[in-house]
Amino acid sequence: MMRGVRVMMLGLGVLVGAAQVAGAQSRPSRPAAGGAPAPAATSAAPGAGATRIAVINMRAVLAQVPGYATAESTFGREIAEYRSEVEKMQAGLDSSVQELEAQSPVLSPSQRQAKRKELEEKQQKILQRQQELQGKAQTRERELLAPIQQRVSAIIDGIRAEGGFGLILDVASMGNAIVAGDPALDLTARVVARVKGNAN
Repeated sequence: MMRGVRVMMLGLGVLVGAAQVAGAQSRPSRPAAGGAPAPAATSAAPGAGATRIAVINMRAVLAQVPGYATAESTFGREIAEYRSEVEKMQAGLDSSVQELEAQSPVLSPSQRQAKRKELEEKQQKILQRQQELQGKAQTRERELLAPIQQRVSAIIDGIRAEGGFGLILDVASMGNAIVAGDPALDLTARVVARVKGNAN
């Protein structure tokens, strides 16, 4: 019965990831095998009036953005600290629950009720602190990562407009259903070159 007071941990990383911009939910990873990204698209899709579609690997792009690795490392360290704090609070609650379970047979009904109320109050404090840290994490994400992501998104949109592309897909995004494609449709190298050029 007392197990019902256990606080289920919410995923700070998931909530924070939801705040990221323009398909940058995933963290930077190693570029695809073979070194540099595929060449940019140069040909239009067949058929008069057909929508031109291209792809990018946002992970590979962000991995090449000056300052992004440092910002992400700082953000990840802070998130780990937030999570550790909540986990310690949860461990304290678990210990109190176990203690009450052990003492319950010798406690009077009024004493058990008082102990349960204390546990419920502790649970609420954990939930409140968790929400505070989630809000703080989202604020730090906006401060550290969002400016870089927004700059990259602006560059991508500029390339889209220049090339007359109606749609650019992120092959590194979660839920991506692309299983194969023409390497000539990959704009990753062009985006990386533009990002580095703007940083100089």
